[in-house]
Amino acid sequence: MLHSRTPSLSVARTYSPLPVTLASGQGAWVTDVDGRRYLDFLAAYSAVNFGHSHPRLVAAATAQLQRITLTSRAFDNDRLGPFAEALASLARKDLVLPMNTGAEAVESAIKVARAWGYRRKGVPAGTATIVVASGNFHGRTTTIVSFSDDPGTHDDFGPYTPGFRIVPYGDIRALRTAVDDSTVAVLLEPIQGEAGVIVPPPDYLPAVRALCDERRVLFVADEVQSGLGRTGTTFACDLVGVVPDLYVLGKALGGGIVPVSAVVGNEDVLGVLRPGEHGSTFGGNPLAAAVGLEVVRMLASGEFQARSRELGEHLHERLRALVGQGLLAVRGAGLWAGVDVDPSVGTGRAVCEALLARGVLAKDTHGSTIRLAPPLVVERHEIDRAVDALEDVLTR
Repeated sequence: MLHSRTPSLSVARTYSPLPVTLASGQGAWVTDVDGRRYLDFLAAYSAVNFGHSHPRLVAAATAQLQRITLTSRAFDNDRLGPFAEALASLARKDLVLPMNTGAEAVESAIKVARAWGYRRKGVPAGTATIVVASGNFHGRTTTIVSFSDDPGTHDDFGPYTPGFRIVPYGDIRALRTAVDDSTVAVLLEPIQGEAGVIVPPPDYLPAVRALCDERRVLFVADEVQSGLGRTGTTFACDLVGVVPDLYVLGKALGGGIVPVSAVVGNEDVLGVLRPGEHGSTFGGNPLAAAVGLEVVRMLASGEFQARSRELGEHLHERLRALVGQGLLAVRGAGLWAGVDVDPSVGTGRAVCEALLARGVLAKDTHGSTIRLAPPLVVERHEIDRAVDALEDVLTR
């Protein structure tokens, strides 16, 4: 019999989950197999931006399940076109390359950038370089972990893919030094999620955009976690008025129902790919496109961005009041926060376990940092309940 503290021995041990087994969810709440309810303040790393079992998304998925779910890209389907048009409009771009996971979308953007470099910029074949940032997290494929500086993600998975340069995040001088004639793209998270919700200086992304324009280099923004309402704007880049050449999207694009990701850009960049050079059996499938279309329609109203912005102000105000009372620092934007726990209180994992005992789910990273990312449907009193629980843990 399932029990909330008995993980399956048949699952490969690539995670060390908190001792809870979830069985259902509604809105900002989830319920375990023993019937206990928890406030979800992780939202599946922002994949559940619209809450669990959102009726509009469930209805879109259910309707499509009864029609057709997979055709492969050997044939067109009647959901893909409307989805691509709506997403392109939301991002103010021309084209959408549909994939499944965030890592797939990042890999796709890397291929696009290299092809663009060879076919448009004139970089000699096989010499293209891409500049990335320290502390990055773009996925777990072998190419992507090649340019990670996190030992737990990187070590023992070589040989590593060449062609990447790592510079300090937020350091425009280091970036300028790293960009040369072989550089085809700068790949960055506008806000680094896995690193602990690290927000760069406000002039950093505009300076990146200007440098890329000056040196004829693509600016690729990985908005897999930060995009689609999480930061109080449609994209985190919107916070500083920057438009990248390519958006890399995922997680929330699938509404917490199916894996959906995409690379979004203009014809002069994304149009470099030719038929047969890239693809995915499941990318752009009718079920994914139907759910993704409904996600874009929900974002088009601006309601969720406004909720994230307004409730995020309250969340951050409450959290900042805990600095000096068990917290060392608070960072973030919208309904997204990274909080550094005073080591004298305990590790991030220990604090998350204590929160679990108080009915709140959160996730630690890098030892002493906790990420908080409730669904955008969360209510003000639910934020207070979660922060009250955190305060109780920190000051007990």
